[in-house]
Amino acid sequence: MSMQNLKRADRREFVAKLVGALPDALVVTGLGSASYDVFAAGDRDKNYYLWGAMGGATSVALGLALAQPDKAVVVITGDGEQLMGIGSLATVGAKQPRNLTIVVLDNGHFGETGMQRSHTSLGTDLVAVAKGCGIADARTVDSIELCADIARRAASREGTSFVRVLIEANEPPRALPPRDGVYIKNRFRAALGFQPF
Repeated sequence: MSMQNLKRADRREFVAKLVGALPDALVVTGLGSASYDVFAAGDRDKNYYLWGAMGGATSVALGLALAQPDKAVVVITGDGEQLMGIGSLATVGAKQPRNLTIVVLDNGHFGETGMQRSHTSLGTDLVAVAKGCGIADARTVDSIELCADIARRAASREGTSFVRVLIEANEPPRALPPRDGVYIKNRFRAALGFQPF
């Protein structure tokens, strides 16, 4: 079955429900739409928005998960951003942090550069890639009803999890989080009990 014929969730609704169910999680966002969606769900000091680090979201979240093992860490990113940082999945598989959940919003397109088709609509199976990298709990979901299960698993810190969420290829109005990287960093550090620097 082609990717165009698969059932898809509304990304903004999905992200709002997921983030709402994880009030204590540390959330790292990939650039672009993932950041807009998380910000639209409600800005908070435990959100770490990445603006110009294409491919870096999973790596940043991995470092955070290793440094903060008692906290649930969730990365929310898009298929294009995760494809750019595909090697990070191998490192996640090697380290296996119990508190890391990777959520990839997959619309099969590069939304920030003109909606060109991404590799996920051309045959790349991110779940198979994640499993091949050693992430055993890797799956595809297409329904907002599964947010509660994803949130429960993330909050429990029972092991690394990879979730590919099939979403509609649409462009809701942009909700722009703060663009000041120093402010975002210092606010996030303060939420973790560290002094700014």
